Amino acid sequence: MDLSDTPNPPDLGGTSEELFALANAVAAVIGGSVAIEDLDHRVLAYSSVPGQRIDELRRRGILDRRVPDEPAPQRQYREVLAAPGVVRPPRLAPGELPRAAAAIRAGELPLGTIWAIEGDPGAGAAGDRALLDGARLAALHMLRRRSSAELGLRAREEALRAALCGDGGAQEIRFRLGLPERPRLTLLGCAPAAGGPDRAGPEVVRLGAAAARHWSAVHGEAAVATVGRTVYVLLPGAGPDEARRLAGQAVAALGRTLDTALRTAVSRPADDPAGLPALRAEVDDILRVTTADADAPEVAALTDVHARVLLLHCADALERHPRLRHPGIEAMRAHDRTRRTAYAASVVAWLDAAGNVGEAAQRLTVHPNTLKYRLRRAHELFGIDLGHPDVRLSCWLQLRLAD
Repeated sequence: MDLSDTPNPPDLGGTSEELFALANAVAAVIGGSVAIEDLDHRVLAYSSVPGQRIDELRRRGILDRRVPDEPAPQRQYREVLAAPGVVRPPRLAPGELPRAAAAIRAGELPLGTIWAIEGDPGAGAAGDRALLDGARLAALHMLRRRSSAELGLRAREEALRAALCGDGGAQEIRFRLGLPERPRLTLLGCAPAAGGPDRAGPEVVRLGAAAARHWSAVHGEAAVATVGRTVYVLLPGAGPDEARRLAGQAVAALGRTLDTALRTAVSRPADDPAGLPALRAEVDDILRVTTADADAPEVAALTDVHARVLLLHCADALERHPRLRHPGIEAMRAHDRTRRTAYAASVVAWLDAAGNVGEAAQRLTVHPNTLKYRLRRAHELFGIDLGHPDVRLSCWLQLRLAD
């Protein structure tokens, strides 16, 4: 099928005929096939000028209505979006024709990219001007097409943000978010994992914008809002299994787009919109655990990390109320620091082994009698009665959280 001779389709994914005419105008100057794409790499419009240069990669993109999702092209897109002018990326495969590309922006807001296969010979300065003019005009058309839809999305974003902060009653929230009388709600929270780019900076802004585009495409009733360092997604009508499946797809897609590791938390289902602040607190607890752990699952519910969430809340309570700490534990840890003893490590090992002296001694690589001596001295020196189950629990918690 020779796509260079096909007529312009009247509409592709909601884009206007004007974008197709614009692609043709740029192709007429440059001599090769031109494609206009959004930030999700969907082909919004393409040229159909007779005799234009075209290769198999461009044909695939037009037929599939999107560019193949592979790592090397993703890096090229990031380069184009970051550049102020025309970029000529290296060819990635045999048979691929040389390309020139430019970012489509509205001010500092990225909207997409425009790609042209260069004619033979290249169009030079005239081609660059045509490509940059095409990017500028494409931005105007794309903004016009987006404006009405974005007004509705922005209103839902503000409504969700207010609901997550506890503003408004259930009836008002249902009205503003367009929810039924007894909705089935699941809240997702998404944030970059630790060790990646600055979560408080532009990375979160990019994540919020990419998440809004993704969820508007895969779940028409979803509402998306960024609060602080987290992007929240409200999924009406989605059960736990569906929410988890959609969350996994979103993490994979957004992680590739942003080239960063992401974590997503899935709340329990609820039917009261006024309970959204509680769902947000649950999601925040999960993300507090998973974003700090490189080995944590990309998608998690409270049941997956319950023990670690509980320990974090215990740590918060001890931080807020230092008087709750066992004074003997503090004294024992100070003794270990100043005198290079190992009472705390010995107590923890014994508690971790559920009182099995042999197993704990093996972990510590000491003789069992040495461990027994240390446990006895911990009682004598610091008043820690390890014979009482409540004391054992409180001591283990305090020592575990200190580590």
